[in-house]
Amino acid sequence: MIKLWNQTMPHRCVEDAFEPYLTPYDCDAAKTAIVVCPGGAYCGRADYEGNDVGAWLNTIGITAFVLEYRVAPSKAPAQPSDAQRAMRLARKLCMERGIKRLGIMGFSAGGHLASLWGTAALGARHYGLPQPLLLALAYPLISMAQYPASPVRDYLCKGLLGSDYSLEQLNRYDAGKNMDAGYPKTYLVRALDDSTVPPDNAAEFLRALSCYQVPCRLRQAEAGAHGFGLGSRTPLSGWVDDAVLFLEEST
Repeated sequence: MIKLWNQTMPHRCVEDAFEPYLTPYDCDAAKTAIVVCPGGAYCGRADYEGNDVGAWLNTIGITAFVLEYRVAPSKAPAQPSDAQRAMRLARKLCMERGIKRLGIMGFSAGGHLASLWGTAALGARHYGLPQPLLLALAYPLISMAQYPASPVRDYLCKGLLGSDYSLEQLNRYDAGKNMDAGYPKTYLVRALDDSTVPPDNAAEFLRALSCYQVPCRLRQAEAGAHGFGLGSRTPLSGWVDDAVLFLEEST
């Protein structure tokens, strides 16, 4: 376990005693590493989308760093701040290990966090870091503003921003609305029967990727619902391996 911060942790919430950290899954002779962001609606972190994924990446020759970032009652920008610290530490560790390729992968709310890492305002460029070679997004929440009004939307928005949030904030934390030609190549996997994050939530995001000619691979299936993780026993089984191959193409 590698703690992200010391006494200088920014955006500290006095009600939140959690200390964010990375769990490394080292793989001998790996040439690729991925930072993994589990989901949990910004109110928790799903272990099967974190440590289970890190262990699986090891089996296919990839070093993984599982990010346990802050969630409620901590509020944004604590989560993007944790992501930048994780990517900075991961890049340093990759250099020490001779690993040349670094990507970021996220699930659900973790996919939302990973998607923001590609933007100019909240991602690598804002923090003076190189872009990751790939964003791998599994059933990601992309747009809170476009999410249908419901208790689920309120739960998600409050998890990230607290109870007093504005449309301006929702748009700021929307990768589809903050896309440009410098966005990293992207792999997105989803099930069309996902009722938690409906497929049309990513429509503007996918249009923006196309508009800016960002390399993108979309894998989807009719069935799988939300939260399929590695995709075992679903038509999307093997998507993680596919995403890694997409990362390693032409690099």
